Amino acid sequence: MRQFYTILTFVFLLPIALPGQKTVGLLSYEPSLAYDGYNLMYPHNQPNVYLFNNCGEIVHVWEDSIDLSPGNTAYLLEDGRLVKTKRPNIVANDRIWAGGGGATVEIRDWDNNLMWSFTLNNDTARLHHDIEVMPNGNILMIGWEIQTLEEAIAAGRDSMLLDNGELWTDFVIEVNPELDSIVWEWHVWDHIIQDFDSTKANYGVVADHPELLNVNFARDGVANWQHTNAISFNSDLNQIALSSPFLSEIYIIDHSTTTQQAAGHVGGLGARGGDFMYRWGNPQAYDQGTADDQVSFFQHDVHWLEDFIEPSHPLYGKLVVFNNNFVEGEYSTVSVIDQPWDMYTWSYLLEEGKWGPVDYEVNFTHPDTGKMYSNGLSSVQLLPNDNYLVCVGATGYSFEITPEREIVWEYVTPLLDGQRVTQGDSLEVRDNITFRIKRYPTGYPAFADRDLSAKFYLELNPDTAFCDMITAVREENSGTSLSIFPNPARDFIQVNSELSRIGEVSIYNLQGQLVKLVPANPYRDTPIDISQLLPGIYVVRSQENHIGKLVVQQ
Repeated sequence: MRQFYTILTFVFLLPIALPGQKTVGLLSYEPSLAYDGYNLMYPHNQPNVYLFNNCGEIVHVWEDSIDLSPGNTAYLLEDGRLVKTKRPNIVANDRIWAGGGGATVEIRDWDNNLMWSFTLNNDTARLHHDIEVMPNGNILMIGWEIQTLEEAIAAGRDSMLLDNGELWTDFVIEVNPELDSIVWEWHVWDHIIQDFDSTKANYGVVADHPELLNVNFARDGVANWQHTNAISFNSDLNQIALSSPFLSEIYIIDHSTTTQQAAGHVGGLGARGGDFMYRWGNPQAYDQGTADDQVSFFQHDVHWLEDFIEPSHPLYGKLVVFNNNFVEGEYSTVSVIDQPWDMYTWSYLLEEGKWGPVDYEVNFTHPDTGKMYSNGLSSVQLLPNDNYLVCVGATGYSFEITPEREIVWEYVTPLLDGQRVTQGDSLEVRDNITFRIKRYPTGYPAFADRDLSAKFYLELNPDTAFCDMITAVREENSGTSLSIFPNPARDFIQVNSELSRIGEVSIYNLQGQLVKLVPANPYRDTPIDISQLLPGIYVVRSQENHIGKLVVQQ
């Protein structure tokens, strides 16, 4: 059952764009309502991790070799170290390969010096998609492992669902960088059930065992069965959340187990070993519902809402996803759920044989729904000011939205297949795919005593005065760098005579459209006719990038 809640009356802060049409980089910004911080971005089809401010200016880069690509995430630690994933560009000879494939996890210091590296990519297993750095410094990693045709059939997999003659199943490993070794692991292959063949292993009634994964529940027969794309760790509960978009489900498993217990069905604080403590999104996956009960649709970026928000926050500890195919082919949503946790029984509560909830705690899309559709990738972050930072991965479009559904910041990744593009260039879907974006507060410990001055823009031919203009036009006082008189005005205005003689004067509306262009004039104090302008707020800009705000009265 799809339920969608939103506010019917939206307040738009109209983006400012000049000169001409802005297509990449910073599109709009409302400093008074946006959350101040630095944005970490690791775009696809290129090797570098970028940190940029809210004006779109790059303040730091971790560079890498051009023959590498993301594998797919990167995280900045409080001490300034970067934990990143990567893989070689060329994958033709790899035994295991699918979208989201990784290979290497490494730690680099702020100055990009390599401190540690771990690689898993061979004929039987491969890292992919996401990692999670734990409070103790260990790193959780997702991987694929191959089950042969014989192994899959022996476990009860329908041979008609083995198009490639093998099955890739997901696993999680915990790696200790200090010991350079795996210290814990969990494999979904240890927690399956099937009702297809009573002569094979794992036979049982699927509906009676929601804690196990039906090995024959699949949208098709491709080898890449679950395609787990996100992992999140809850240190308070010692639990791990996983996201399987191919099955449209999220899972929670118990990390308080030993590796031996995680391979079985008893042990750990949850007393069920490595079986699912919770699953949500698609009850038909365990025969406790139909398509009408599905509430998650090819979701990405599952995580507990904890980063940078206080434990007293009403959404703290709840799960959030980017619900990609909420309305397939039309728009995605941000979906927050309140999972039914009972601390006294240390379990998630079942209702009528299935885990809830059936409704979303929060569910919304972009006011312009067409701007928020991505058939893959994507991320969402709840910011400390209660805004959400959303990355629409397939289009490289990121935006910040307030609880009142105002758009207060917009940015488009300015890359075409990994190459920098010029401001004004058009980009198509998947030209600039961006797995995620994350904003770190200005007071984040990693930034202490670091050089965070603006270095460059990622886009070529940037409008370097754009952010200054936004800041000025949002100020209460009318003119900051360009003197305009009278202001407000109705018929004619004069701008500072010296500045006006330097070059032409442009007037823009708040949709970023040029509404009047006044050629350079050698005479002083020449009036500018504004009688044809509609009432409202305008930006006046000289050729030398001096700017001011004009209010046109009725």
